[in-house]
Amino acid sequence: MRTRRGSAYIITMALASLIAIAALSYVDASTKELRDARRRGQDNAMSHLCDAGAQDCLKGFWKTFKTTQSFSNLDAVCGSASAVVPKGAVSDAIDGVGRYTAAIIHCAQPGTDTYTRDVTVRTLGWLDTNSNGVLDSDEPVKVVDVKVEFKLMRSSVFDYVKFTNNYGYATGFSPQTLIINGDIKSNGDHTMLSGTFTNNGSLVACPNAKLDSGVTGLISGIPVKWSSTTYETNQANKKATADNEARWRQAYDPLKHGTRNSPQYQLWKDIIFDSDASVVSGEVDGAVLKDKNGSKAWSLEKIGDPLSTTLLDAESAQETVMPDLSDISSYQTLSSTYKDDKASYLDGTANPNYNQGAYIDVWNSTTNAYQRITTNGNVVGSAIMVGTSAHPIKIHGPVTISQDAVIKGYVSGQGTIYTGRNVHVVGSLRYTTPPDFRGTSPTDIDDQNEQADVLGLAARGSVIFGDPSQFNANTLKYMTPPFTKPRLDDNGNTIPAYDATSVDYTGTMRYKSVLGDAALKKVAEDVNQVDAIVYTNNLSGGELGKGGNGVILNGSVICKDSAHSHFSGPSYRNYDPRIKERSSTQKPLIDIVLPRSPALVFGTWQSKGVKYAL
Repeated sequence: MRTRRGSAYIITMALASLIAIAALSYVDASTKELRDARRRGQDNAMSHLCDAGAQDCLKGFWKTFKTTQSFSNLDAVCGSASAVVPKGAVSDAIDGVGRYTAAIIHCAQPGTDTYTRDVTVRTLGWLDTNSNGVLDSDEPVKVVDVKVEFKLMRSSVFDYVKFTNNYGYATGFSPQTLIINGDIKSNGDHTMLSGTFTNNGSLVACPNAKLDSGVTGLISGIPVKWSSTTYETNQANKKATADNEARWRQAYDPLKHGTRNSPQYQLWKDIIFDSDASVVSGEVDGAVLKDKNGSKAWSLEKIGDPLSTTLLDAESAQETVMPDLSDISSYQTLSSTYKDDKASYLDGTANPNYNQGAYIDVWNSTTNAYQRITTNGNVVGSAIMVGTSAHPIKIHGPVTISQDAVIKGYVSGQGTIYTGRNVHVVGSLRYTTPPDFRGTSPTDIDDQNEQADVLGLAARGSVIFGDPSQFNANTLKYMTPPFTKPRLDDNGNTIPAYDATSVDYTGTMRYKSVLGDAALKKVAEDVNQVDAIVYTNNLSGGELGKGGNGVILNGSVICKDSAHSHFSGPSYRNYDPRIKERSSTQKPLIDIVLPRSPALVFGTWQSKGVKYAL
């Protein structure tokens, strides 16, 4: 147990010790020859104290960083830290062991990397043999520098075709009416409320103490999953439209993709579907059911078949931290300062947008020309964007719209639209040049798809599909309590359940646009296809396929709450692996500056000196 027995005098003495490290009489661990049990015991105890001090010093900054997902607090408190003027000092004791004091002596952005802060914590651990709370000259002491990185990293939520930061569920589908080609994760339980679906990928649920009581971290209801052979046959036999099939990942074939863990397989593994999960080089590979009880391979090709499961790994699934867009000003700054740093593509083709800033151009039918609606990558207020096959919306880089974005039609380019409030998708949204994941060479597939269109939609509010003025009571039921649930933030504060019908700071119901019903109704039409990576801090929902012909979602839907009403089928969801971090490079094929998640990466643990008792 740690006790807080410090005083102003102790802290002063501890900081004085930090500043005067050079005055200590050190015994260099690399040259000392005395390895007796007493010194080993002292060293182990002091190392433990130093480690505790470093963690105690960092935990407050990490908690704030994890919650705000901003470097503002760290920069303000520790930006001027040095060995002479340490910042964020802590001092404490571990009963029966000794005392420590620790502070940050360095905090800076490394070069031009705005997503990282290098931090060094200097920590002293000493054996307070006379229990006076002060480091005396004859007491054993060890000094350690711990180097860490506070980072906003590419978020693993974008590894999923569907990610819900709450309870995951499905209701009203059958294996023929909902086919998901990609991995699914819920930061909580995943439950089949009624019916089932086909899931050609992994399904993950996990324990989550931030959700309402009753979370088990379990999957309830097992979806159907095609075998790799059935998947390949359905894709080749044009089971769906050609464009849909071109978006499917390939089914694993050892003759084409190599035996598992071979160099050839490593080139393919991030862009294929392997129905038969296994353990490869100590890691689970392929489609699994994963929850708090571990990872299982499963086989259930159709309803009525016997369910077969095999436990591959007993380790529980863990919560994935979701990016936060609360501070929209940071994205406005990102939009205004962005420059495309890719000079050429993988095939050697020059990038025509190299060194260009972020922008959106839309066709103006009055002037019969494209019009740039952004200024330095930003739009103040809201924007309605409509693209046609002849005159698509053109996007480049991360663009920020301070209120609502209303969008439909064809899109050309690569970029992400951030909004201070909602994104309203009021009609089908299609790429002018879509990707195609068919082929025999992973290099050729990447070369082709690296230059194809890709769009991110990232809303601080919600992403709403369809004409909100026409939503029926059943659609709204899934957008309001009691179906939506409250949750806790990292500080233990309750975040109320999402209520689409509540009025926000603009005086508008949360699921509607500040532009008004009439403006959206004028351009709205059925939503049958959405080509986009969809991200929202709140709810993704609305009405899809109302006029028939089913629904195809090519990309991902990442949200806290999900409420998509499908009025016709079949519905397909196809993951776009171009945004997945590749195992070989630790980078996605295309970086469209999607939202990032906080991470604390520990680097070196360096002893700066040690003094033992005589």
